[in-house]
Amino acid sequence: MTFNEGLQIDPNRASSGGGPGMGGKLALGGGAGGLIVLVLTLLLGGDPGSVLGQFTGAQDVQSQPTAGTPEHCRTAADANRYVDCRVVLTAQSLDAVWAVELPKQTGVDYVEPKLVLFSGAISTGCGNATSAVGPFYCPADQTAYFDVSFFQELVDRFGSSGGPLAQEYVVAHEVGHHIQTLLGDIGRSQRDPRGPESGAVRTELQADCYAGIWAHYADKMPAPGGNGQPFLQKLTDADIRDALSAASAVGDDRIQRAAQGRVNPEAWTHGSSEQRQKWFLAGYQTGQVQACDTYSARDLNNPSTS
Repeated sequence: MTFNEGLQIDPNRASSGGGPGMGGKLALGGGAGGLIVLVLTLLLGGDPGSVLGQFTGAQDVQSQPTAGTPEHCRTAADANRYVDCRVVLTAQSLDAVWAVELPKQTGVDYVEPKLVLFSGAISTGCGNATSAVGPFYCPADQTAYFDVSFFQELVDRFGSSGGPLAQEYVVAHEVGHHIQTLLGDIGRSQRDPRGPESGAVRTELQADCYAGIWAHYADKMPAPGGNGQPFLQKLTDADIRDALSAASAVGDDRIQRAAQGRVNPEAWTHGSSEQRQKWFLAGYQTGQVQACDTYSARDLNNPSTS
């Protein structure tokens, strides 16, 4: 998968910030167990507001974000070459899709989330965070945060494909949480924060489904200023397998099995690998927000029957 040539990266779409993480370090409070809880709670989204303060310190967190996309990110060619540029142009693609589809399908206007690229440590509206938390979305400041070094972690530690759509899926998932914020659903995650049928799991699976909706339109909808071309070249089966690989890699069951040698569904916060893949496909195959109603779903293992 590649972006179509000729597209321009918005120099004002992202901000950059963070520091070496001298402060805001993880306070595991239970060794590796604490880290696993953090990963399960924050990896690829969710509402980190009630969690960040427990695992990160408040002192010495480095600079606030400064406006401006990285200077080397100018065109689609840069997005096809550099991961940070790919995150920014993916966000622009998401903006284009949701600006049309959200009001058309729900009657709610789309408001762009802020986008921050950071390294080390960062201060957010949900508390101070380090790179260890992975990508996350903060509802309090309506901002998606990315340390792009995570994408290599996704491959090395979690066994995901390293393909571009695997990385773009992560961005689309975080913006999916922003869609939930705009629709007033994001708070359901914390009302019922754990278990195989929990609000937390349903919130994460819905964000996967919203990521699939983006993929449905991203290679079809003309990009603003793209001379009629969409952002993405036509997606192939291999591209979709990349996205599904990323979704599978961060399933609760897979992470638990790797960390503890067993699976405990009562501790789930994001859903199983299979569920995450199925809900992404539900969005991808239909392009419809109504197909992503995980909160009303009777069977999270079978989106088509929900």
